[in-house]
Amino acid sequence: MRKQRTHFDKAFKENAVKLSLERKNISELAQELGIAPFLLYRWRKEYRQKGEASFPGHGVQSLSEDTKKDC
Repeated sequence: MRKQRTHFDKAFKENAVKLSLERKNISELAQELGIAPFLLYRWRKEYRQKGEASFPGHGVQSLSEDTKKDC
């Protein structure tokens, strides 16, 4: 039987990333939040790359400035 995927909203991800930047033990924080540590690392990477444009939701890729101009 497959485990159902959990979807986290933008606010949860941003809060988790900010907490992870303040804490040293990522695994402990992940356990407290009830998520896998690899998710925190993935979210941190996306947040570093895209800043406030990260975590657009529903698998939609965030648009770069150049792409927005073309639309």
